[in-house]
Amino acid sequence: MSETFQFKLIATDGKARRGIITMPRGEVRTPAFMPVGTAGTVKAMYLDQVRELGSDIILGNVYHLMLRPGAERVARLGGLHDFALWPHPILTDSGGFQVMSLASLRELDETGVRFRSHIDGSKHELTPERSIEIQGLLDSDIQMQLDECIRLPAERAEIERAMEMSLRWAERSAKAFGNQPGKAMFGIVQGGDLIDLRVRSAERLAAMDLKGYAVGGLAVGEPQDVMLATLDETLPVMPTEKPRYLMGVGTPDDILQSVARGIDMFDCVMPTRAGRHGLAYTRFGKVNLKNARHADDPRPLDEASNCPASRDYSRAYLHHLVRSNEALASMLLTWNNLAYYQSLMAGMRAAIEAGGFDNFAAATKAGWARGDLPPYG
Repeated sequence: MSETFQFKLIATDGKARRGIITMPRGEVRTPAFMPVGTAGTVKAMYLDQVRELGSDIILGNVYHLMLRPGAERVARLGGLHDFALWPHPILTDSGGFQVMSLASLRELDETGVRFRSHIDGSKHELTPERSIEIQGLLDSDIQMQLDECIRLPAERAEIERAMEMSLRWAERSAKAFGNQPGKAMFGIVQGGDLIDLRVRSAERLAAMDLKGYAVGGLAVGEPQDVMLATLDETLPVMPTEKPRYLMGVGTPDDILQSVARGIDMFDCVMPTRAGRHGLAYTRFGKVNLKNARHADDPRPLDEASNCPASRDYSRAYLHHLVRSNEALASMLLTWNNLAYYQSLMAGMRAAIEAGGFDNFAAATKAGWARGDLPPYG
């Protein structure tokens, strides 16, 4: 731990980076995967389980928490760490993506965005300053600027307008954040799928000398090759001495390929959402427990895993739980999925330190390509 927010690169292997973020509430080993705790909870998990799997940091969300239970209420109750019994670092998303994807009747201008809640239709306004204020009330350790995230495909003029406004909002967010030595505010690179706009956004944000930088707008349905090409051109412009966060990404393969290009931090609902839909991520690839082939299979998902959900429960039992819509199915498969994601991150960190990232990546991909165990019996 340290009294100030710091990022240190420990090792590099090609473009892959192994680092550590230190701050008053703890350390974050990078590359890091942040489980999504949108409303103050990682769905279907106890937070002590999340910690035991190797999670150093979780994500919370301004949009959801401002609507319910309310940021001021969380502040009165001691902040999000005390409220959720998670004393370790928390990153909060600014709410911009959720306003784009969930809220109705949006009105957006230079000031900010006005919208109706998807919960009860109540009216709200989110500005760069109010987003930072809410994140302060939540007392999160890493705070994100408010940005405008637009759906792709879109016209160049619209992408450029949103990118330029997000830059102005970054300046307003930074001013509202002020000087908080133990915390950080990250700027967000936008620009859609247009490389020249991405580079311009990254250069202008770098000039603001923020404590960290995110790449946003790449989890909105574009193909993986578009995402990777964007990273290939954008990351060289981003400061090497600051952490780099790829927002909302992704599959294990997305993460592996993005680490190879120099990304340090990730978040995604995929492992938790998949767990609630009968899907398990494993070193054999993705396993669909709804399939009848598992009904008589006494083998676990992965006997070599350190996670009890993966190692101890039979596929037949998991299949039964999924087909019966039992709550335990979501709990066990989410536990498995987050365990796999964190083991993947730990493997990459060790491989980068040892100078063997390419071999690790090749072996990991080969395991996915071989596929699941053959049917039982």
